[in-house]
Parts: sequence; structure tokens; C-alpha cells
Amino acid sequence: MSSINLWGYTEKNFQKEKYPLNETLFALGNGYIGTRGSFEEKSDFGGHDGTFINGFYDYYDLSYGEKYNGYPDRSHAMLNVTNGKKIDIYINNERFSLEKGTIKDYVREIDFKKGILTRRVTWISEKGDEILYESERLVSFYEKHLMISKIRITPLNFDGDIRVVSYLEGDVKNITKENDPRIGVEFHGDELKVLECKIDNNRGEIISKTKSSNLGLICLMANNIKCDDQYDSFYEQNDKSVSHVFNIKAEKNKVIDLEKYIVYKSYKNELNDNLYSEVIGIVEEAFTKKYDFYKQKQKEFIDDFWFNTDILIDGDDATQQGIRFNMFHLLQSVGRDSLTNISAKGLTGEGYEGHYFWDTEIYILPFFLYTNPDIAKQLVNYRYNLLDSARKRAKEMQYKKGALYPWRTINGEECSAYFPAGTAQYHINGDIAYTVCKYVEATNDEEFMVEKGAEILIETARLWLEIGHFNSKGEFHICCVTGPDEYTAIVNNNVYTNLMAANNLHNAYKAAMLLQKKYPAQYKKLIDKINIEESEIDNFEVAANEMYVPYDEHRKLYPQDDSFFDKPKWDFIDSEDKHPLLMHYHPLNIYRAQVCKQADLILAEFLLGGYFDREQKIRDYDYYEKITTHDSSLSTCIFSIMANELGLYDKAYDYFGDSVRTDIDNLHNNTSAGIHTANMAGAWMSIIYGFAGMRVEDGALRFSPHLPNQWNSYRFRVSFQRRIIEVCVTKNNTEFKILHGEPIMIYNEEKSIKVV
Repeated sequence: MSSINLWGYTEKNFQKEKYPLNETLFALGNGYIGTRGSFEEKSDFGGHDGTFINGFYDYYDLSYGEKYNGYPDRSHAMLNVTNGKKIDIYINNERFSLEKGTIKDYVREIDFKKGILTRRVTWISEKGDEILYESERLVSFYEKHLMISKIRITPLNFDGDIRVVSYLEGDVKNITKENDPRIGVEFHGDELKVLECKIDNNRGEIISKTKSSNLGLICLMANNIKCDDQYDSFYEQNDKSVSHVFNIKAEKNKVIDLEKYIVYKSYKNELNDNLYSEVIGIVEEAFTKKYDFYKQKQKEFIDDFWFNTDILIDGDDATQQGIRFNMFHLLQSVGRDSLTNISAKGLTGEGYEGHYFWDTEIYILPFFLYTNPDIAKQLVNYRYNLLDSARKRAKEMQYKKGALYPWRTINGEECSAYFPAGTAQYHINGDIAYTVCKYVEATNDEEFMVEKGAEILIETARLWLEIGHFNSKGEFHICCVTGPDEYTAIVNNNVYTNLMAANNLHNAYKAAMLLQKKYPAQYKKLIDKINIEESEIDNFEVAANEMYVPYDEHRKLYPQDDSFFDKPKWDFIDSEDKHPLLMHYHPLNIYRAQVCKQADLILAEFLLGGYFDREQKIRDYDYYEKITTHDSSLSTCIFSIMANELGLYDKAYDYFGDSVRTDIDNLHNNTSAGIHTANMAGAWMSIIYGFAGMRVEDGALRFSPHLPNQWNSYRFRVSFQRRIIEVCVTKNNTEFKILHGEPIMIYNEEKSIKVV
């Protein structure tokens, strides 16, 4: 029988060298609060404790040796905020710490069904005092501003003094810039200033304010101790921290319980009485309802999540654990208020500064769209809410019309200082437009298209007419762009970009025609708002139809861009131990060669598969596989999906194996900086789009299932057009069943069937 925990991740022996990694793996979050899986007690194992609020950031100035028009003046980064987790314990004046003493027994587990982190340690002090330490931690899905820690201390072989100190610490800092450009930020340590630190009505409170972004944060704690022993308690404070101290006359085998309620609430501009009262109300309600109430609500919320989302795999326990780990962390990381999104590292670490990228639209949003469409709607709403910022960015880049979404951002401002692998990735406009259409297609939410989606499509389409041009042959060209492959920058006619632009332009035209014919009042309102002529809308369709896509007739291959095949191939043998390449070579040396960081053309052939025939896909796959490093975690899942489509099943499973356990096995050796959210969603895509062969074409759901040799069966559910459909793939057949909603016609291996 397998020892793998199918519904959790367990650390059975403490390994201090893995402490920074495990801070990420054991992180908890609810889409608003995220906190790393650090111990409650002070520890010095080389990790970096952190608690983060989605969308809570500060600015820092960007410096350039030479600065030109359109370069962002400043960037912003997610802040490490007030630490509410810390609880120190002293056993007869000796601090409880796994750095010293003897660990007799140890287990730590994150439970995917309960949404709780637990730890159980039997520890013997250097003086010989033995305790059983047990802790539980949850970040509440029921009340998004609430985190709770519960600890239990049992003295096993002594009577004596036990001191428990529960802290709020406001003196917190982000990781500063390192040699790795993906980690660290140009902060100086004063970005989050403590305005007030006080004790009020048996609560500890810290109010902080950012240095530049004018965001504030209230953090409150309330502690509830339960024990039969005699104890006294009091508060201590200084300018940046407050602590609640409990001195207990402990007796052997008598249990000491402490429940700690921590509330975080961010605000803009100035704190007012109503907001402050709201925060007080949250902590008082939590103190009244107690931990077990929130523990039960946590389970109910997660039960609902797994009903829609779980993938049941028979025959591969490591994969079963890996995919659940990934889906659980995606749930913990995603903003659900249309004002926040999901960052490249979720809320588990400071890598990529907490920024949101195209990862959301192309990798992460499909996961939520087909499992939790209400969350998907909030993610597309987020892009609509930033449309004015995108218009402003287009003007900063000297474009007269349209909107240009930032490559990386939190609040809508462009944060990328390196334009060849940032601003030049104009495909983000096409990515967002693509996902708007996919959202409407999967939900039948035409109201969204009318009220918001059409405006996104049209404004992003206008940008293509600004940056592209018709040549003397009447072909529409887009020059000086970077596609998804960041090892090939500033090129002309990147195939992925051009095809996504054509898709954007065509769907903008369709959306305009829909409004014009079916919703004339809304159509007039929109064209008046954005000041667009019908001739410009007509040009969308012309540009889409005349979009130039390079093709090499001699090789019978699509070049990634105009000049790709003119370059020499990269020397993969010499660079075998130098990955990722960006950490070992100057960018120009990489740009001059045929080498891909990640799926680019192959991604286009997945997303816009109808443009390419099967034989073309086979030839392109064979060519590009040989020159792709997969230095990006966004790559192997796409190669897995396409390998499945092309019948390359062994390759498909190998690539999937790299994707599904990337973080849990630390395959890129950087998970300590945070999870890889896009890759996590990509693993889900590899099963649903890959093994199950799911596609949505012309509004119809299609499947072409394959059962990997390593599995006996697999079962999953998808939400589609107000229905929940269960799919079960076995060695003998594939079964479809409606769990919620009306019967629907779908396609299985090109055969039309009615699912009831």
C-alpha cells in the first residue's frame, strides 16, 4: 500500500535544510491573506517568513542607465505585512526551538480536505523537560480577513513554569534584490511604517501605512487561553510590536490550549471609524464563535470546491497527490473580488514581486472557468476594471487609440523595466481578448459581453491597428514584438502574436456586430464612450483576414517569426549544466540563436488549433521540441497537451510528470521563493485538454480521451454552460453524466452524443 498522502502533504521528519522550501509548500491562503508555512516559534533555518495581502503593495523607483519615452518611472511590489503568526514558548525559561534540544517525534501536514496546517512535535529540552507541542493553523475562506492559530502544550514529565508569548510584529521587510532577477525588490525597509501600536480591550493592534502607495493595514489579535493550571497574563509593547504574555504554573500531563485570532484589513487613503469598527467586529465575532466554528466552515467551503474540481486518478498515487496539491494552492491564491487577481507565485512568496501576468488568462483562468466559473468571472472583471489604466498605458507608448495592458502589474501600471521581455510582449492584449471570448463561450454570459467584454475586445483590437501596418501587398504585419518565448525578443511577425491579434480583431468585429444588431442602445453608448467610427471597426475584420503569418515552404514548417530560421541553432551540449540560460548568458547571445525558453508556436497550435492541420502540427512539434529548454515552468504542460493530441503518449506522460509535481518535488530548485501557479494550472490542463482531449469549438464541447498506461482510470468534472458534467475514462470506455443542469449534446471522438 502506498505511503503517499492522497489528500495532503506530510513532513514526517524535520529537515532544517528544507525549511525555506517547506515555508512555501505548507503555505496557507484564502485569496486575500496568504501566509508562508513558517513555524509559530522563532526559528533560524535560513527561511523567510512572510504574510501577504493580495493587492497590497508599495512603489519603488525604477533606475535606468539610459531612460527613454514609455519606460515606466516606477514599479510596485507586494509587501510582506505584519506578522501575526509568531508565538514563543519557554519551558522552565528555556525557549522551545527545534534548533536545540531533542526532537523525539515530529510530523507536519497540510490537509487539502480541511484547509488546515497541523504540526505535532514531541520535544525534550536541553534540561530534560519533555513536552508534546501541537498546532493548527487556518486562513479562513468563510471570513476572508481572519487567520487563526491554535496551539496545545502538554508537559509530559515535569511540573514547572511555561511561558507563552503571542506576538504581533510590525517590523517586517521584503527580500531585497538578489542576483536572480526573479527574486527580490528595490526596497529599503521603510515601505510599511507602523503608525500605531497599542493594546485596547484585551486586543493587540498594529496600524500601518505604506510609504508611497497610500495603502493602510489594520492588524488585530486576540488570544484565548484554556487550561486548568494557575496562570497570569499581561501585555507588552514597543513602537513596532505588541505581545500577550501568559505565565503558567504547569502540571504534568495537564493540557494548555491557546487560540489566537488574527484579523487583517487593508484600506485606501485614510482609516475611518466605520472601517475600524468593522475590523473590531470581525475579531469579536471570531472570539465569540471560537476556532471549531471556523474549522467546520472551512471544511464546508472546501467540500464544495472539491465537488466541482477533484480529479480522481486510479493507479498513480504520486500524480493524485500532485494534482490535488496544485488545485488546492490555486484555490488559496486566487483573488475573488474583481479588484485582485492571482500572481505568478500566488500568496506564498515574494518571487516576481507579487505581479500578475498573462499566466492568468492562458493557464490559470481555464482551470477556474471549467470548475468554478464564478471565480473566472471575477478574473475577467479584474481586466475590465483595469481598462482605463490600459488606455493610459497606450498613450504613454504614444499610441493615439486603444488600450495596452501591462505585462506585469498589480494595480494596472506597467512594472516591467526590461522592455524586450516585457512591454514588447504585446500578445497579452490578445491573450486577454482570447479569454474574454472563452469565458462567454463556456458560460453563455452574453450580458458580460454586452456590458464589458465588447469594450475590452474593441479597445485591445484598436491597439493592433496602431502597432501593425499593411505592406505594399496588402498584408498586415506586426513588427518589433516578443512572443511567449522570452529567449527570442524584438522580432517581426511572431506567429503566436499575429494569430492571437487576428483572433482579437475578428472577435472585436463580431462583438461590435452583435451589439449593433441585437443591442443597439448599448452599441451606441459604447461607440460614443470610446469615440470609434464604424470604418475603424470594419478595419478590424480586414486586418484579421489579411494578417501575415510567415511560413517556410522549403521546410514545410512555421518559423516562430520572420527571422527565426536565419539564426544558428543553440549549442545545447555546451550549455547542458547552465540552466536557466538567462542566469548564465547575456540576453543578446541567447537572442541570436534558435533556442526557445518555452512553448511559443506550439502554444499557438494548441490555442488556435483549427488554423493548423494535423500533419503540420506533427512537423512543427518535432522541430521545436529539439530546441526548447523548458526553462520556463509554463512550457512542459503545453508540450504534454500537444503530444497527446498527436498520439505521442509516452512523451505526453513524461512532460506531464514534470509539470504535475514541479513544486511538491522542487524540480526547478526555486520553489522556496513561491509556488508556480501557472504550471499548477497547466498540470490540470494537461489532464483535461491533454489526456481527455477536451476542446470547445463553435460553442460545442468535444472530447478525445486517452488513458495513460500508468493509470487504471480517471474521473473529473467540468462546468459548461450552466451544467456540471462528469467524465469517467476507463480502459474499456468513456462515460459522461450530467450532475447538474439540462441534457447537452457533446462530441466524443467526433461522434455526437446526448449527455443526460
